Amino acid sequence: MSVTQACRRLALSTWLLSFCFVHLLSLDFTAAEKEEWYTAFVNVTYADPATSELRTEKTECGRYGEQSLKRDARGLLAMTAAPQDRQGCDPRARFAVPTHASAWIALIAKGNCTYKEKIRNAAVQNASAVVIFNVGSSNSNETITMPHPGTGDIVAIMIPEHKGKKLVSLLERNVTVTMHITIGTRNLQKYVSRTSVVLVSISFIVLMIISLAWLVFYYIQRFRYANARDRNQRRLGDAAKKAINKLQLRTVRKGDKETDSDYDNCAVCIEGYKPNDVVRILPCRHLFHKHCVDPWLLDHRTCPMCKMNILKALGIPPNADCMDDTTFDYEVSVGGPPTSPMTGASDITLTESSAVLDPGLRMMGLPQFYHDAAPLDQAGQGHLLASDELQPVSSSDSNTSLFLAVGAGLLDPEPSAEQDLEEMKS
Repeated sequence: MSVTQACRRLALSTWLLSFCFVHLLSLDFTAAEKEEWYTAFVNVTYADPATSELRTEKTECGRYGEQSLKRDARGLLAMTAAPQDRQGCDPRARFAVPTHASAWIALIAKGNCTYKEKIRNAAVQNASAVVIFNVGSSNSNETITMPHPGTGDIVAIMIPEHKGKKLVSLLERNVTVTMHITIGTRNLQKYVSRTSVVLVSISFIVLMIISLAWLVFYYIQRFRYANARDRNQRRLGDAAKKAINKLQLRTVRKGDKETDSDYDNCAVCIEGYKPNDVVRILPCRHLFHKHCVDPWLLDHRTCPMCKMNILKALGIPPNADCMDDTTFDYEVSVGGPPTSPMTGASDITLTESSAVLDPGLRMMGLPQFYHDAAPLDQAGQGHLLASDELQPVSSSDSNTSLFLAVGAGLLDPEPSAEQDLEEMKS
């Protein structure tokens, strides 16, 4: 498994774990912030002061407190006797409860103390329920779920400001008001806490940082791999050029077997060979047009037919920087000297550092001295194979002359005894 694949799997696993963690956090904290509250129907009955007609008003304007009992309540409405104690914060404040009332409900204004204190002061005086009307809100119809822990089993609701002020006005005019409180609609409201927002934000930021780090690492690795691939391609291209320069070239002559109609065509251009065509002979003995096979070798470095790697065949490492000085034994690599298509004799291949002769007499580099020249004289003067019927592949005039001179030196007759004596004296 490569480094890139491992990084991808690690990033994917991290992303999935972070997503699950964020989801669990969201579920947990959202569930903890659920608020269940109930509305209250407020039914008010009173005698109209102007017409003395009995009027009844029923609206779903109330809202039960958080710790309030969720049940009905009925009784006469009463508020504190002193106007300065309308908020019901003073434990000594007395409610103006009608003498004939068996059950009564306290009407108190919001503010100046906690809801718990207001409700407790009314409960001490045996109020069956407590009604607190909102004061100072921007929305006259707004109500909240009052928190009042530790107030005991008592019904407590909140009503809007305009409704409370209307009831206060009736009580100040000594109008008897009967109130009936019943349970309204159940509501479920969800709140997102600050802790949940902070944790989800941190998880999201961590997830983004991990993803960004993975992307940066991935593209850095990708850039490095691309550069390494380009360098490798350049090295292979340079090695292919050097290998191509070492391959044998030959010009097709009229009458060569390549010009026959039965001979195989060039595998690259699918055309036959014609006289004066320059062909490239690969180490595998396959030949192609030079202008056809050279671009192929630069790109693929293999024979188009047998897929032999010319770099391996020529012993050129792909990352070699200085291959010009490397000597290549063409005969050893292909298993024998190339053969002329005309005569069947061995061809002569000349380079700057090597020369290939007939198998009976083969020289590489500097001349080698054979001291036993008698068998050569007895068998007849050895002949060079660099004749007109042979076709050297790539040789200059200077190389040819050097080769002939070396060959002639090898085949000179053995020096006489007098010459040896003179040499010893000298």
